[in-house]
Amino acid sequence: MGKADGRGDFEWVLSDQPHTSRRKVILAKYPEIKSLMGPDPQLKWVVSGMVLTQLLACYLVRNLTWKWIFFWAYAFGGCINHSLTLAIHDISHNVAFGNKLAKWNRWFAMWANLPIGLPYSASFKKYHIDHHRYLGGDQLDVDIPTDFEGWFFCTPARKVLWLFLQPFFYALRPLVVNPKPICQLEIQNAVVQLIVDLIIYYFWGLKPIVYLIAGSILCMGLHPISGHFIAEHYMFLKGHETYSYYGPLNWITFNVGYHMEHHDFPSIPGSKLPQVKQIAAEYYDSLPQHTSWIRVLWDFVFDDSIGPYARIKREYKLSKQE
Repeated sequence: MGKADGRGDFEWVLSDQPHTSRRKVILAKYPEIKSLMGPDPQLKWVVSGMVLTQLLACYLVRNLTWKWIFFWAYAFGGCINHSLTLAIHDISHNVAFGNKLAKWNRWFAMWANLPIGLPYSASFKKYHIDHHRYLGGDQLDVDIPTDFEGWFFCTPARKVLWLFLQPFFYALRPLVVNPKPICQLEIQNAVVQLIVDLIIYYFWGLKPIVYLIAGSILCMGLHPISGHFIAEHYMFLKGHETYSYYGPLNWITFNVGYHMEHHDFPSIPGSKLPQVKQIAAEYYDSLPQHTSWIRVLWDFVFDDSIGPYARIKREYKLSKQE
């Protein structure tokens, strides 16, 4: 199975996450960054175009053989679906319609969810808030792998398997680490998704459904775009827990690569994060950054010092109300 990586536990720290303090410093020097906060008027049109493209693809693949269903799911449809999950990530910060129309953002996220094939958007929103508020928080940030993942997926072969299984860990980990009651929006999300899946099945059969769901699973697993999962917060350099990537794959991922900027200013749409980098360049240029998500995946698999345990963790003391 290969040599086990050298980490036996997470990187535990006593310090607070760096984003809160850096946000204050940057805003004090560059208050004009506040003008970038708020909704992105183009987002709803871009996302709707992607959803409609996938619905058209469902019609086009309905009579293909199974091998071509899976080929196009990985090479085309899955890329769009992965991009839509990142659109849902953006929408979870209310950047489609703004904070005053928060419910519109939730319903629009369900619209963006349709090609993914499985209900996702409402649950993502519920847990993603904690990821920002309690970054690296033990039993709070479900983006952190479990102890079992860190212990077991410690050799190159097992880490490759872990990358393939990433969609399942992301879906099931919250139920183990920080289970929360099912909310009304999650029920609505599931009902809407099921109705649309049944409509597609009624008119075009099973193959389009497999095309959508297989694409979502395959492209959130071992795929170049999925390098962002590892690149964002895995500790490639001791003491640094968030990294940005400024390469061309940002063009199809709503600038999720600008991840330090995003955590510093989560209310700024992905489309405007490059402007944050440009305005406050001296705060980001000197920080560690990735140049290739494919290289990130390679290093994750073959570097003994990097694995599921290569994450910074901290304890948060919560009040009873929280």
